Amino acid sequence: MLDYAAVGMLEFTGIAAGIEAADRMVKAADVEPIFFKTVCPGKFIAAVNGDVAAVNAAVNAGRESCGQAVADWFVIPNIHREVVAALGGCVPLREKESLGVIETFSVASSIVAADAAIKAADVQLFEVRTGLGLGGKGYALLSGGVASVQAAVSAGAAMAAQSGLLVGTAVLPRPADILFDKLV
Repeated sequence: MLDYAAVGMLEFTGIAAGIEAADRMVKAADVEPIFFKTVCPGKFIAAVNGDVAAVNAAVNAGRESCGQAVADWFVIPNIHREVVAALGGCVPLREKESLGVIETFSVASSIVAADAAIKAADVQLFEVRTGLGLGGKGYALLSGGVASVQAAVSAGAAMAAQSGLLVGTAVLPRPADILFDKLV
């Protein structure tokens, strides 16, 4: 699994602005694209990785070029590797323990919340779902002991709440096994 020095993302309200900004991002600094893609409802996200200074420069270039179309953004130095893995799809769940859910209004805020959650407590992040089929929202699913999940969800929710993008949270101490089976 790759460890990224930094990851940055811009979330745009329009596709044309997002594509233009993505071009400026990769021209502005020595960064590698993680993805440039559309998400619901007609938004565009551009995510890059590299060293912290390069990612900051790329994100700033994207923000400056199409600032009026920026819905949300972040730069996370030393992003937790489980966040990157969970973005790629469901990570195999090691144990079915309590379940935590953090739901946000934007793709970027769901990733920031997931990173804060996984760094706050001993939990497993097994999915970060972003944008597609969610009306532009995102959510993170994590599992672990009840106290750890509560601490992780609180930390992630606090990050999303700072930007006013928290939709809601849930901590299920003993969810049904079938729930995990259908979520994964």
